[in-house]
Amino acid sequence: MRRPRPRLRLTRRGRLVLVVLFLLVVGGLAAVLSPASRAADPAGPPAIAVVQPGDTLWSVAARHRPSNSPFEVIAEIRRLNHLDSFTIFAGQKLILPGG
Repeated sequence: MRRPRPRLRLTRRGRLVLVVLFLLVVGGLAAVLSPASRAADPAGPPAIAVVQPGDTLWSVAARHRPSNSPFEVIAEIRRLNHLDSFTIFAGQKLILPGG
């Protein structure tokens, strides 16, 4: 007489291991199949402005990004150039914000 096979039973730990393995496989597939991000691509050299006599940060910001808020552009120019004040000098080179 043949004995019936016992049903496969998973313990709580076994179910947890299977769920973790499933999530790792899904995450790995998502990482492999997702398109590469363009954030890592080099954007090229940053735009540079040479300060002319009579220029202010406001005039540089308005000339470089006329459609944006000058306050935001000035804040970004100051951050990019590590400026502690709003004073700029003729001949000074300023890195301008991109995009």
